[in-house]
Amino acid sequence: MLKFLLWLILLFLCWPLALVALVLYPIVWLLLLPFRLVGIAVGGALELVWALVTLPARLLRAL
Repeated sequence: MLKFLLWLILLFLCWPLALVALVLYPIVWLLLLPFRLVGIAVGGALELVWALVTLPARLLRAL
């Protein structure tokens, strides 16, 4: 909702720039999608490593 309100303000102030932003936003989103997926994969791998590192402490605490 906030992005839409900001776009409306931009439309009111400078309509050609608002139309360019409206066209480029999906293209930029598609270009950044692989980086988002890599970030999710790296985050999952780091969580797995952290779980393996802390496993002995969690096992000893359970006893």
